[in-house]
Amino acid sequence: MKLKHLVLLAAGLALAGFAGAAPVDSKTTFTRDALQKYVDSGELPGAISILYNNGVQETACVGYADVAKKRPIKLDDPYMQCSQTKGFCGVTIAILVEEGKLNLDDPVSKYLPEFGTLWVETPGTNGTRTLTRAKNVLTVRMVMNHTGGFPFELPNFQAMGGWSRRMPLRSVAATAASQPLKFEPGTKVQYSNVGIDIGATVVEKITGKRWEAFLKERVLDPLGMKNSGFWPTAAQLAHQIELYDVKGGTPAKWRSDNPSMQRPYGDDRVFSSAGAGLWTTAEDQLKFYKMLMNLGMGDNGVRILKEETVKAILATSTRPANLKDPNYSLGLRAPIADNENEWFGHGGAWGTNCMVNWHKKQLKLWVVQECGGPRPWDGARAAAADKFFQTKIDNSGADAYTGRLK
Repeated sequence: MKLKHLVLLAAGLALAGFAGAAPVDSKTTFTRDALQKYVDSGELPGAISILYNNGVQETACVGYADVAKKRPIKLDDPYMQCSQTKGFCGVTIAILVEEGKLNLDDPVSKYLPEFGTLWVETPGTNGTRTLTRAKNVLTVRMVMNHTGGFPFELPNFQAMGGWSRRMPLRSVAATAASQPLKFEPGTKVQYSNVGIDIGATVVEKITGKRWEAFLKERVLDPLGMKNSGFWPTAAQLAHQIELYDVKGGTPAKWRSDNPSMQRPYGDDRVFSSAGAGLWTTAEDQLKFYKMLMNLGMGDNGVRILKEETVKAILATSTRPANLKDPNYSLGLRAPIADNENEWFGHGGAWGTNCMVNWHKKQLKLWVVQECGGPRPWDGARAAAADKFFQTKIDNSGADAYTGRLK
C-alpha cells in the first residue's frame, strides 16, 4: 500500500474514534482453575476476574450471580462498586483542573463559603472536648486525598440508611462544614466518604450541573458506559449480582442487603454520592479503568483526559511525602512517585477492586459482592494473576494502536 494511502487510512481511523480491536484471548485459565474449588464448596458464590497484559486478556466468570437460582455470573450483571465511585469523582476533578477552572490548592471556601471558618475537635479526659479554630486552609486537594480532617461518614447517615440514603451533595457539604474536624487539615489521614462528596459539590458549583449529570456527560457517555448510574432500573436489578456473607470454610449465605446500602436501591429516596454509590457492570468498569491505564484514552478512541493530567494527579499521590500510608491521589490509591512497577486504582467495600499499571499496559479487575471473611480465594487469585503476568503469550494479534491515539 502506498504511503499516501496509509496516511489517509490512519487519519480515517482517528476521525472514527478507533482505538484498537478487541484484545487477544490468552486461552489461559489460571484464575478459573484457582477459584473453581471454592465455588464447588459453596464458599465463593461467584466472581469475575479480568487480567490484561498489553493487548492480551484472560476473562473468567466463575460461579453464580444468584446461587439459589443457579444464575451464572456474567460480564453485564450490575453490582454495587461502593468506594470505587471515588475514582470517578477524581476524574471529574481532574477534568476541571485540566480546563483551568480549578486548582487543587484552591481553598474549598472559594467555591463553598461555609468552609471559610472551621473548627478542630481535640478529645480531652472524662469525655470532654476542646474546640479550636483551624489554622490551615482546607483545600480541594485535601478533601480528595483524605487529609481534610473529616470523618468516614456524617454521624446521621447510618440512621438514614447508610451511603445510599443520604441527602443531596450540597447538603452533605453544608452539614460537614457545620461540624468540627477530627484534625488540622493536611496533617493526618482519615479515609472519608464525606471529603469526596465535598469534592463533588465543588464540581457542581463550578459547572452549574449536578455532579452525576456532569459525570455522565463527560465520562460515562463518552466511554460508552451505558449500564452505570446511581438509580438501577427494575430490569437491571432482575439480574444484579447478589450480596453474600462469606466465611472461608463454610458455604456463603445470601443477605438481602447491607445496612450501609439498604434496599430499595433505585427509588426517589436515593441521592448520588461520590464517596460510594455508583452501580456498574464488569464490562463498564473495564472501560473506565482501561481509560486510566491508557492515560486518558478510552478503548473506543475517545480521550477523556490528557496523558500529562493522568500521570500528574491521578496516577501519582497528591499527598505530602510524610502522609504516605497508603499513598493516594484524587479518589484513587496511587504511588508516591513514578515507577514502572507501581499500580494505581481502587477497591470497594464488597470486595471489588481494579488496579492498573500504565507503564506496562496491565490491568487486574475483580468483581464480587461479599461481606465478611476470611476469604482464602483472594490468595489463590493473586497467585493466578502472578502466573498470568509471568507467562509469555503471543500478542501479535493485538492492535498496535490500542490506547495510543492522541
